[in-house]
Amino acid sequence: MTTDDMTTDQPTTDELDVRPLPKPQKHPAIFSRFDELAVGESFVLVNDHDPRHLHDELDREQPGAYGWEYLHREPREVRVRITRLASTPLPRVLMTGPDLATVTASEGPNASASLGAAWKLPMASRDLDANLIVLPPHGTIEAHQGPELDVLLHVVVGSGTITTERDDVPVSAGDVVWLPRRSRRAVHADDGGLRYLAVHQRRRGLQIASTPPA
Repeated sequence: MTTDDMTTDQPTTDELDVRPLPKPQKHPAIFSRFDELAVGESFVLVNDHDPRHLHDELDREQPGAYGWEYLHREPREVRVRITRLASTPLPRVLMTGPDLATVTASEGPNASASLGAAWKLPMASRDLDANLIVLPPHGTIEAHQGPELDVLLHVVVGSGTITTERDDVPVSAGDVVWLPRRSRRAVHADDGGLRYLAVHQRRRGLQIASTPPA
């Protein structure tokens, strides 16, 4: 539960003053301090403006698991007590079945048109990736070799065919499909289109090398 009520009777000995930090370092420093807290512990964030974007980020990453209390608000000095209310991010519903059935590439949180992806997991700190893939009627994902990751598909709406090295596998709403790592496959939608949720271990981010690879 969060609150925006002003108060001045709380102790303020444990402070994190991010005003001297470069902007790109502020949020990582704040989340690092938050991660160090035990349940019930808090720190006072000192900033030179109202950290509304941080509040939005905490709502996305830690909804219901943190407290937010303004202690002081002036043009160049804002103090907010941030409290840890749970040991981990809390389980929560991200989308309902009807949402998955109707969301399009131009709707929903973190919508993306890439490869027909209409939705993806919004949290930055996670071990999984999940994407809602939308193929129009007779849409196709061409034959390719999968990544070094097993992928689990849950068909939400429609029907189609997954073409493997050996045969065609028909799929329809409700089916759960396992795509082993490195397996070759193509996906074809039938007349009514196809949408499915793809879930797999999160890929490691690209690393910037000092020299280009051979």
